[in-house]
Amino acid sequence: MDKPATQIESNGVNDADAPGILERLIRRAETSGASDIHLQMRGSSAEVSFRLDGVINRVSELPEKIAPLVFGRIKFLARLKTYQESLPQDGRIDKADAGSQNDIRVATYPTVTGEKIVLRLFNSSSAKSIRELGMAAEICKALETFLRQTNGMMLLTGPAGSGKTTTIYACLRELATTGGRQIITVEDPVEQIVPGVMQTEVNEALGLDFAKAARHLLRQDPQALVIGEIRDEETANIAVRAALTGHLVISTLHAGSCRGVFERLLVLCKDHAVVASSLELVLNQRLARTLCASCAGKGCGECLNTGYHGRAPIVEWWRMDETVRRQIILGDTAGIRPQHTHLESARQLLEIGLTNRAEVSRVLGIDVVEIDATPSP
Repeated sequence: MDKPATQIESNGVNDADAPGILERLIRRAETSGASDIHLQMRGSSAEVSFRLDGVINRVSELPEKIAPLVFGRIKFLARLKTYQESLPQDGRIDKADAGSQNDIRVATYPTVTGEKIVLRLFNSSSAKSIRELGMAAEICKALETFLRQTNGMMLLTGPAGSGKTTTIYACLRELATTGGRQIITVEDPVEQIVPGVMQTEVNEALGLDFAKAARHLLRQDPQALVIGEIRDEETANIAVRAALTGHLVISTLHAGSCRGVFERLLVLCKDHAVVASSLELVLNQRLARTLCASCAGKGCGECLNTGYHGRAPIVEWWRMDETVRRQIILGDTAGIRPQHTHLESARQLLEIGLTNRAEVSRVLGIDVVEIDATPSP
C-alpha cells in the first residue's frame, strides 16, 4: 500500500524558493499528523519521509537543485553551522520562523550517502487528558488514584515511541488541574508547555543532566515531580527516596516488562526496602496503529496510503500490594505478574475493530496465530 514518492519541481529554482518549499513540507507533515520529517541525502538529491503513527513512510524527493537550499534553510533557522556536514548538530526552530503550528527540534547527522536531518514536530495541540489516552477504564482509574496520593512513585516503560511522554503529559495536566501542589519536571526535551507546571530541560552540554537537576529541584520544595528518565544509580536513588519522603514521583525506566522494571530498579538501588516502599504503579506501553476511518484500512490520501491513521495504547500494568512488597524486600521478582497483559489489552482493541491482527503481531513481536492460540484469562 506504499504510495509512490513524488519529486518537487526544480524549474527556475533560486534561493528564495527554499523557505516556501520548507514551509509547504512542514504544513503537509502537520496536516497528515506526522511526528517527524526525515530528509536523507542520496547523492545529489534528498529523500523525504514522514514518521506517521510510528512508521517511516517515504513521501517525496527533493531534487538536486533544491536539496542543498532546503538543508541550508533548516540549519539557518535552527542557528546551526550551515557549512558543517561532517559532524552531528542539534538545534530548534521557532514556529514563527518556519510557518509552523509548533516549534521544531532539528538533529543533523553525517552518513555515507550524505547528511541526514530529522525534524521533530512538537504538537502541543495533541495534549490529552487521562480519559482521552484510550486506555482501559481500570487503568485510567489506577492512574487517577495514584495522582491523588501525596507520595509514591509511578514508572512507565516501553520502547521509544510507545506513548510514555503522552501519558506523562496527561498526568501533568491532571495534577495541574487539581491544583494545590508545586509540580516540577526535568525533561529531555520539553515537548509541551503545561500551565501551572515548572518545567526544566536537560542540557548535558552544560553539565545539567537528570541526576544533577533532580538533586537541585528537591530544594525547590516540590510536592510532585517528573524525572524524564532514570538512567543511573544516582537518579534512581534520588527518585525512590523522594517518593518515600512525601513526594509524588513520575519517571520512565527502560525495561521490557513490568517485572523487568523491578529487576533493573533493584540493580540500581541496593536498598530493596526503599524500592518496595516507594514504588506504587508500573505501566508498560506499546502503541498499535488504528485502521484509517476514511478508507477502512484499504489505503487513501488521508493515511498516506498506509491503511492506518492514529494509534491506540496496548498496556501491561501492575500495582503494588503487600505480598509483592515483602517479596521485593527479599529481592524476589519471580512472583510479579501484571494485572493486565499486553495480549489482553490487544484483544480488546481487536474486539472493537480498532486495529487488526497484523498490526498487533508487528507491535508485540508475536505470530498472528499466537494471538488466537493464547487462551484468554
